[in-house]
Parts: sequence; structure tokens; C-alpha cells
Amino acid sequence: MATNPKKLFSPEEYLELERQADYKSEYLDGEIFAMAGASEPHILIESNVIRELGNQLLDKPCQVYTSNIKIDLSRYGMYSYPDAAVVCGEPVFHDKHKDNLINPLVIVEVLSDSTRNYDRGEKFFRYRKLKTFKEYLLIAQHTPHVEHFVKQENNRWLLTEYDNLLDNIYLPSLDITIGVSSIYRKAKLNKA
Repeated sequence: MATNPKKLFSPEEYLELERQADYKSEYLDGEIFAMAGASEPHILIESNVIRELGNQLLDKPCQVYTSNIKIDLSRYGMYSYPDAAVVCGEPVFHDKHKDNLINPLVIVEVLSDSTRNYDRGEKFFRYRKLKTFKEYLLIAQHTPHVEHFVKQENNRWLLTEYDNLLDNIYLPSLDITIGVSSIYRKAKLNKA
């Protein structure tokens, strides 16, 4: 039995469709994937992180971007919408639309059941191709657990995990510290 081949899109076709769409989609190797709506805990945690980063970076030459900005990895077959991204210095965009960021320093993803393996795997693999990318935060939704990856010399990445609400996470590329309790402020968490 013959199967219909998948329709593959060029990065340019994806951008044209995405800019006209009523919902967000990510792009991976020619395929377009509609993004599901976020849950209430996801939105709350994302908001907490963006607020905390923004407050601590007020007097630094850094910008915090929400999940409405795409990371441009078109050279590597991907466009993605992280939950938050930070740029220090002048942001660099793919084109005049200024909706495709090329130079994130820090990227944050709040993990969901449907995307956590992708966020840890293929997405992180492609993010690592960005020369400016130095830190990655992966945040669980239902229990206090943050995975913090920091780029080291020789393209090595150091992982530190935080499971206690009393823990503090130092982000060396931004020279700031974020409390795990701040990330999970007002979130209803499962008992460990």
C-alpha cells in the first residue's frame, strides 16, 4: 500500500505561513508542527521566570523575550519558540520583521509531558549550534526540578539539578541568581 509523502516546507515558506497564522507552529527539517496551548502551571512558571529575569536585568544591557519570539536555527533546519530567551548586547534578528532571534545567550523551556524529551534532546542539540548560546534552563511543571546546563570550554556542558525550593541558581553568563522558590511562586506542586 502506498503512502502519501509528507509535504515539506522551505524555511521561507514556513515563515510566510507563520506570519499569517492565528496560532504558533515550530519548524523542524521541513515539517511544521502546531504548538499546543500551555497549561495553567506552565504559564505561571513561565511568567515567574520572565518577571524574575526581567527584574534582575533592569540595569544590565540585556533583553528578556517571551515565548512569542522564534529562535532562528534555519541553517540547521529548525525554528522554535522557547518559553523565554535572554540576549545581552544588541539583539540580532534574521530579517526586518524582527521575529526571529539569532543570538540568544540564555534559553528557558518549561517542560510538558508531550515536549520534555524533545526539549532535552533534539531541540537542545540544535540550540547548541548557536555560538552565543551559553545557558539552558529546563523547568519541570509539577514538582520542583530545574536542570541547568552551562557551556564550558571545549563545547562541554555542565549539568546541575535543583530539587529544593530553598536552592538558588547562579547564571554566570548573566551574573544573577534566581531562587527556585521564585520560579515556582504560587504554583501548585505535587508532594515528593
